[in-house]
Amino acid sequence: MTTTTTVADATATVTGTADTTGLLVGAVRAGRTAEVVSLLDGMTDTERRACFPELKAVRQELRTARWSAESRRAHPALHAAGAACQTGAAAVANWLAAVDMRWSQASPAVLLHVLGDRDRGWLADVAHRLAQRPAASNVSYELMAGLVRLSGCPVPTTEAYVRGWLLHIGGSWQRAGTVCDRLRQDPHLAELVAALFRTEGVGAQLGWLSGDGPESWTSALARLTDEGALDRRAMVDACVARLLRGGAPAELRVFLRLLHDVALTRAEEGERTADWTALAADAMPTVASHAQSVLGGLALAGELAPRQLAEVTDAVLFRTEKKLVRAQLVLLGKVLTKHPATAGELLPAAAGAFGHEDSDAQERALKLVERHIGKVTTAEVREELAGATEQLIPALRARAVRTLGATPLDARTAAHEEVLPPSPQPVRLAPVPAAAVEVAEEVSALLASGGDVSAFERALDGLVRHAHRDREALLEALEPVVARRWWAEGEPRYGHRPDDFFARRHELFDDARAFDLLLATLCGKVRTDTLHRVVRDGLTNSGCAHNSLARPFEARVWEVAHRLRTDPQPFLLATPTWGTGLLEPDELVDRLDAYRRAGARVAAVDFGQALLRVRRDDRTAALAAADRAAALGTEEGQRLARRLMTERTDPSVTRWTADTRILVELGEVPDLRAEEFPAALRLLGRPVSPGSEHWYCSHWSGGMRRHWFALLPERPELVAARLLRDVSEVAVDDQRGAAAAVLPQLADTDGEAGEAAHLCVAYGLGARHAEDRLAAVDALLVLAARGRLDPDRLGADLGQLVRRGAVKPARLADAVRTAAATGANATVWAVLRQALPVLLADLATGGAVSPSPRGLGELLAVAAECAERTGAQGDLPHLSAAAGRRGTSRLVTQARRLREALAAAPAAA
Repeated sequence: MTTTTTVADATATVTGTADTTGLLVGAVRAGRTAEVVSLLDGMTDTERRACFPELKAVRQELRTARWSAESRRAHPALHAAGAACQTGAAAVANWLAAVDMRWSQASPAVLLHVLGDRDRGWLADVAHRLAQRPAASNVSYELMAGLVRLSGCPVPTTEAYVRGWLLHIGGSWQRAGTVCDRLRQDPHLAELVAALFRTEGVGAQLGWLSGDGPESWTSALARLTDEGALDRRAMVDACVARLLRGGAPAELRVFLRLLHDVALTRAEEGERTADWTALAADAMPTVASHAQSVLGGLALAGELAPRQLAEVTDAVLFRTEKKLVRAQLVLLGKVLTKHPATAGELLPAAAGAFGHEDSDAQERALKLVERHIGKVTTAEVREELAGATEQLIPALRARAVRTLGATPLDARTAAHEEVLPPSPQPVRLAPVPAAAVEVAEEVSALLASGGDVSAFERALDGLVRHAHRDREALLEALEPVVARRWWAEGEPRYGHRPDDFFARRHELFDDARAFDLLLATLCGKVRTDTLHRVVRDGLTNSGCAHNSLARPFEARVWEVAHRLRTDPQPFLLATPTWGTGLLEPDELVDRLDAYRRAGARVAAVDFGQALLRVRRDDRTAALAAADRAAALGTEEGQRLARRLMTERTDPSVTRWTADTRILVELGEVPDLRAEEFPAALRLLGRPVSPGSEHWYCSHWSGGMRRHWFALLPERPELVAARLLRDVSEVAVDDQRGAAAAVLPQLADTDGEAGEAAHLCVAYGLGARHAEDRLAAVDALLVLAARGRLDPDRLGADLGQLVRRGAVKPARLADAVRTAAATGANATVWAVLRQALPVLLADLATGGAVSPSPRGLGELLAVAAECAERTGAQGDLPHLSAAAGRRGTSRLVTQARRLREALAAAPAAA
């Protein structure tokens, strides 16, 4: 009887559990959260655990349609039920913070209700696990704070918790009292405020949460500090330490504002002299300026020792910010006036500005030393000051000879030695790897991170050679590479199967897309008729300026893919000899001879590309190779011979202006329009008209640009003209990256730099972003080192671009100063000598297009320094008018300095 009853009870229990589970799952699917909570309240822990497998299955089902109406309806209830039906703290934390639950969560109140009956230690564990999640996990602060409250555990101070607390206290939806009132009521105020200073990125969040008004966070924290709710010393130490650690300017400005609001006393400032010194030396300008003002106040009050002020001065005068340097020199003047006995320690420190890059700072420092030199009582200090004048610019040094007794300039003229980088040496392509495994490794590297022209061409030729030699061995070597490609997956990606994808999208934006096509072809994922149709009908004309550059590259790759399937080539004819894309004529003759002996069929686009790459500027070698080519007795040999014997024809060049830009228009190039070239290659000979092309196109990736100069390695001007508008955007539209991607290759090409190339460099020198300007400086120096820079042309272009507003003079000044700092003073002066008269003429006439006086002053400063170092002499048109203006602005003082330099005898470098 007992056994029968036990079995019946067990059966009833199982049946009841199944019924409860069914009710709970049904309520979850229907999104009835209140009913779910009610059911959970009536369950034991065992019953809850029994429901979890069904809830897990529901979650897995909803993942397949995450954004459906059914999923959005069920997720909040599922979120609460799944958390309540698990017992492990780690499992519950993972469930609550799961990615698929992130955007449809149960409310914190519901979650706290269903979890609130757990052990306090368990709740604390869940709270801290959630707080340790990344801030991007979107874990509710109200949930974490509620768990902390229920458990009574120490408050977490992780990034997620601190950021959530900031939003909770300072959010615009909080209407009960001010930020200060809400902070005052927080039981964990001290711990969380301390965490603010340790958490990266919260400064900017503090700024935009409440601005800088009386109800801002900084004002509230300062008020609570005054009230004693926060420890004042701890607040000040934490704030100063945060500024010392550095970071983003927007973040540091918030902590600096807090430091202002706390209003340190003179005693508190005096306790932190070492901190202010470190900030004045290395912090961002705004923070350094504050530290400088604090130290200045201490110095004027006699609470900063002269030795300490001298140390601060050494650090500040080493900085490049002119405002900080000027302020430090002013401070030294005030201290020397108030405390004359400090001259022996402070004047040598002030002389540190004699070597500053800004001549105005040098002059201010010299005036300061001249004014107070009488207060120096020791001969050693006077000798030290006289020796320091060797760093001054020539005009100021000559003045120091009279006023400080410095050693006169050497009367002998020392010739300036121009320092330019070594001319880049061409790099020959390495032979193709003999093993298929090595080819597969090179292809894998290109797919992963791209490569230069040499790496691409070497891998491409290796793929062709090994496919011809042993296709099966190559496919076996490529298996690990192919396994990771999207088109090798069983299910179609991007909505199309591989053949459909390549049939619809002929564009090859970069190395990876090109090798994807080739590998998919080798693996049979692209149909032969697709390859045949693209090769026969050609590629779609995009109508943009890059079309004539992109299509030759794409046509050659598609042709290689077609031949891999139908008639593998023994090797490629157009593989360059050098990394720039140049192909030696003798090497091409040898390849044609090997094709003739093997009876191989020449590929039209590949051979046409070889003709475009073959070197012709060495006429002796070209004519000798032409005789060998003609002797082959093949049609391709005759075409190569004619190509080598034909002189190059240059297109007509016309300047074209649009808004503030100056672009170039090229006429047709007859020798590139010959019918013997395939249609895709003939595009390179088409006219270039900036007004007739679509300039916004699909060629946004820089992955293909590296190959465009290799299409015509001896004629970079034809490529530069098509890229000129792209490069102009770095200066005109403040875009990033185009100059850095194009200009180094432009400078390394084998052909002459013409009008378009010089305009590209000019736009790059005026780029908005420093990395683009640096790329332009590199191109300028390399072109000068190779003897291909026309400084008169570049200078005239820069003058017109600045005049039209396309290039800002301050940016240009920064670029040419960088170039001059490398030792290329003569080159920079040759450029500015042509640019400045255009700008000075506008300044003299007061035209509407007059450049910014500030920027022009910086340009004049660079020009004056270069003229002084090179000993340049002569007249500069319109310079006297600028130098004769009233006032002591930077433009006027630098114009006078340049005028004096050009009128003086040549100076030693």
